[in-house]
Amino acid sequence: MILNKEKRIKYLGFDDFWFSIVGILILSAVTTYLFSSALELVSLTEAVISWVVSLLFTIIDWVINRGVMIYLRRKYPAFHEDVKRIVLFFLAITCTVVLVDFIGGTLLSLIPGFHYGDKVSRIKMLLPIILITIMTMAIYEAIYYNIRLKKSIRQEEKSKQAIVQAQLDALRNQAQPHFFFNTLNTLRDIIDQNSKEDAKEFVDKLSDMYRFLLEAGNTNLISLREELKFAKAYIHIQSERFGTNLKLNWDIPETSLEAMIVPMSLQLLLENAIKHNVISKAKPLLINVVVKENRLTVDNRIQPKSTQLPSTKVGLANIEKRYRLISGESLEINNDGNRFRVTLPLVKVSHQKDYP
Repeated sequence: MILNKEKRIKYLGFDDFWFSIVGILILSAVTTYLFSSALELVSLTEAVISWVVSLLFTIIDWVINRGVMIYLRRKYPAFHEDVKRIVLFFLAITCTVVLVDFIGGTLLSLIPGFHYGDKVSRIKMLLPIILITIMTMAIYEAIYYNIRLKKSIRQEEKSKQAIVQAQLDALRNQAQPHFFFNTLNTLRDIIDQNSKEDAKEFVDKLSDMYRFLLEAGNTNLISLREELKFAKAYIHIQSERFGTNLKLNWDIPETSLEAMIVPMSLQLLLENAIKHNVISKAKPLLINVVVKENRLTVDNRIQPKSTQLPSTKVGLANIEKRYRLISGESLEINNDGNRFRVTLPLVKVSHQKDYP
């Protein structure tokens, strides 16, 4: 595990190869200084021997403590277990340093002529070593906590994105049957009032529109240019039914065509206007579609029908929810009893919420 980089990153959160080497060297140097001061060593030979012994003890302490740390992380991985894990880890550090010193000192005392120091001086030396070791291992814990926190935030964000995407998918799937429901009503009227050839032509053009729905079916935003193609194809179909009694005023600057819009939103607004208003020679319907200050407005005079067609109650609510989920913005709906106006914000890509 020590020599495997992937495992080091997996269990520690980062590659600690150089951190371990530098940490061991620093701890061994500090231990040598404390040991030399306690025993008042003066000769170079004694200093070198002391450093070698300290280096050996430090390596053993480091490897054991690191192994215990990995074991405890695997056994107590959850955030709510952090306090328990850290307390056990710091207790393990204390026990490890004391045991390594005791066992090591015992073994070294067996070497003829080697003096490792008396028990009192060694106990005094152990306390700062334990504290320094704990401080060093605390760096591991700080890095580990920070990495886990970032990972937890990413996972939470992904969960939120998945929920929002599921909601968007549901709304998008809701809008398409709504369109299908209303175009079937239109087809029924054409069959009743027009020739069979007109009905066939309507079905052909309707198939082209559904091709658009399939292509845009998995996207949350499309360009206004693409949405206009779909909306104008829809109006072209409706013009076969209403003739010159249905009029559109398109006031959309070229500079706005690459702005983004929720798919089918413009078409749904046009569909609502056509569905809920009288369109006849005596009362032609003029719908204004205007883009101004990065906002698209659909406006028409209110000409209510005496009898309303069946409704799926989707339209505006569907658009409102999708806009709120995608961009955080909402529609502006104004009904003064004479005119009905809906304004959609055009979305810049940089303003889109970060959802898949």
